[in-house]
Amino acid sequence: MTSPLIIPVLHNVSSVQRVVDMARLVYGLGLDTLVITKAYGGAAQSGVPEAMRLALKSNAKLIVLPELKDALDLLSPDTFIAVTRSYAEERINPVNPPVTGSKVLIVFSGGDPEFTPQEIAGAKRVYIDGVEAKLGPIAEAALILYHLAKQEGREVEA
Repeated sequence: MTSPLIIPVLHNVSSVQRVVDMARLVYGLGLDTLVITKAYGGAAQSGVPEAMRLALKSNAKLIVLPELKDALDLLSPDTFIAVTRSYAEERINPVNPPVTGSKVLIVFSGGDPEFTPQEIAGAKRVYIDGVEAKLGPIAEAALILYHLAKQEGREVEA
């Protein structure tokens, strides 16, 4: 059985540093695609170009789209997971996240408030077991994506 394609998404972000940190994390873990949706302000003006530079240096892909719905329509994932403390239906163990299918979209909220219920309609809404406060998208992504990258057999330096 082949490992699923994991596609992280950073949604609704205005912070340049958050975009750059997410790109460093995703490409540093050996994942080859990052999607950014609903970037605005500094994130759109400076963060996205810097993330593109990191993607090119890593021989990876950066996809920038106006809305999360666009990512769902264009990428057609088998599994859609939203990491959200506000709307979580289930607590997950980050060592064994609930991924099924050949293409998994995992979306992290880059802003406050998190998602609207409409944005994540149809998603498996999860949060990290044992975490009592919102960590922020980079920390949440690090906990979850590290283990997924390891499960895929990617070389990840600890």
